[in-house]
Amino acid sequence: MFIDKAKIYVKAGDGGEGRISFRREKYVPNGGPDGGDGGDGGDIIFIVDENMRTLMDFRYKRKHIAGNGEIGGSNRSSGKSADNLYIKVPAGTVLRDAETGALLGDLKNPGDNVTAAKGGNGGKGNQHYATPTRQAPRFAQPGKKGTERWVDMELKLLADVGLVGFPNVGKSTLLSIITSAKPKIADYHFTTLTPNLGVADLGNGRSFVIADIPGLIEGAHSGTGLGHDFLRHIERTKILIHLLDASGFEGRDPLEDFNKINEELSLYSEKLSNKPQIIACNKMDIPEAKENYSRLAEELGSKGYDVLPISAATGEGIKPLMDKVSSLLEKAKDVEEPVEEIADLVYHNNTTHKLFTIRKENGAFIVEGELVEQLLSSVNLNDSDSVKYFQKILRKKGIIDELIQLGVTDGDTVKMQDWEFEYFE
Repeated sequence: MFIDKAKIYVKAGDGGEGRISFRREKYVPNGGPDGGDGGDGGDIIFIVDENMRTLMDFRYKRKHIAGNGEIGGSNRSSGKSADNLYIKVPAGTVLRDAETGALLGDLKNPGDNVTAAKGGNGGKGNQHYATPTRQAPRFAQPGKKGTERWVDMELKLLADVGLVGFPNVGKSTLLSIITSAKPKIADYHFTTLTPNLGVADLGNGRSFVIADIPGLIEGAHSGTGLGHDFLRHIERTKILIHLLDASGFEGRDPLEDFNKINEELSLYSEKLSNKPQIIACNKMDIPEAKENYSRLAEELGSKGYDVLPISAATGEGIKPLMDKVSSLLEKAKDVEEPVEEIADLVYHNNTTHKLFTIRKENGAFIVEGELVEQLLSSVNLNDSDSVKYFQKILRKKGIIDELIQLGVTDGDTVKMQDWEFEYFE
């Protein structure tokens, strides 16, 4: 089964902790701090692999986690950074943040890649915190957390030509004749429930990729039936072959079918309705088709459409149809779809994301959040120099100001994780 959607969890690596270390050498009894920096965590990078055709693999492996950076070493040596994790996807894959829906990447060509989650930076070792008045800092910086998110993946077929038409008009039969594809063929509606791809080789170096798309019904633009699944797959085709059952074998009017499908295309996307169309009137081996073909050729030909008679069953008219498709493809331009720019989205959380929150509970002020976790993991509260650094960061990051705005007064209790402090200005 062709899988064109998947949802996976990605977690970039965390940065390694900075090292708390002091020189310990012979004849140097009071060496200074020499703790090295932690290594960076690995990024999560999606990259196009031209050998992949579906998103099937992601049904079975949904979690992808990059490695963490190593802790810093002594003697000012840095920890090793983790390798990036590359996730291979087929060409035509669109990536979106599952929570916000924002575009992360639109990967169309072999080698295209995008960083969907950035690894955390390694923390600084205690060598960086030495000052003339604080010569032996007993604290270091922890590594930053790597970005994590759920990613919605959607594969849009990169076919040159899309076959459209109501169910059971002969699209699968036509595809099997002009390509080496072997689609399921039977005399009932919706035989094709998933897109079939084939390559039509016309000789002399001429070829194109054609997609037999699941049959369209009224209301598809609003999701009825195969709806959006159908329409999404023809968004990137350059031209359309609109296949009609000229025989009217099931009591349908082929001209009415033509108008209904084009109405659905227009309601879903103006771009789709403006794509070049070749009208292929199929089943011309059936006697009733000749009368309908004359009517269709006159009506649609007057609107500028090329209307060609064919029979997928006998092969009649197939070569002129393919020559016409090849001619139109030579004139068609590759139109690049604009990619929405999302500043910093693919690297870190939104810059408006608040790193801490403060609430009052039972007379105490409780400070929580990512910033608090980082601070408490990096300082030694039993060391006076480390406590001074801790207080400096609380003020610099705005925690003290917000406590004052919330009405904190001398003697009030401030809680951070398992620690309780008594506030004094």
